[in-house]
Amino acid sequence: MLNEPRSGRLAAWGNALLAGLVSPDEAAHRIADDDAVHRVEGLPGEEAPVGLTLALGRLRVLGAKGLRVALPVPGHPLGLCGPPEFNARALEAEEAVLAAGAGLGLVPEAYEAGPEGSAAPDVHVEVVWRCLPVREGPPADVPSLGEAERELAEALRDATELLSKLDVAGAGPVAQAALEAYRARAEAGRQVLAPGYPPRAVRVLELAQRVGALIDIAQQAGGDGREHGSAVSSSEIAARAEALRPVERTARRAQVAAYNSAVEERERHRG
Repeated sequence: MLNEPRSGRLAAWGNALLAGLVSPDEAAHRIADDDAVHRVEGLPGEEAPVGLTLALGRLRVLGAKGLRVALPVPGHPLGLCGPPEFNARALEAEEAVLAAGAGLGLVPEAYEAGPEGSAAPDVHVEVVWRCLPVREGPPADVPSLGEAERELAEALRDATELLSKLDVAGAGPVAQAALEAYRARAEAGRQVLAPGYPPRAVRVLELAQRVGALIDIAQQAGGDGREHGSAVSSSEIAARAEALRPVERTARRAQVAAYNSAVEERERHRG
């Protein structure tokens, strides 16, 4: 959960574009981030894959009033509303974007490209967003920002308490790298959400990412402060995963609430 979902960037900057707060080029640049290129395939009216700038404009023409995020996992179809074909693709990717008002959804597929045997700096990522019909309806299990914030406060206490029990303060290199990656991102002063989002959404998303970082660390560290190894039995690993599951679920729900808040607020004002 340390990595920002691509669906989150697409929804956040797509919503800023739909609200007229950023230019199409800036939105496309922010969505792509470190990826080499993003294309959208299956967009109505387009026979071939198109770039993000054209795709976002086409979605507006097709009636999109806002973009929502789904972060489903098996057993928890968070943010989805059908049909089964779209849900299955979204579950496989564990993320998707729904274009409210257009009856369309987008699921990312990422591919690494580069010369065979090339080192990491020579490898670049290409993303194809598959566009499919979706049902218009309330997304599954998405809380309000207020609910998400209250749930996160409890989840943070639970995650911190679990880390203390696991003695993760002296965790091994993998867990420490996860913690340092989170701290570096926080200290870089990155823009967590695009223009147009309420301050509370920024606060909720930052807290959800912090909880996600703690979950990653707890999953990687062994009971003796090291990564999983002979000192941790399979039953202990399973018990830890079970203990972390509700905390992870809360953090995902909060992420979706934060990303979707711009659309929810716009609909409240229209209503």
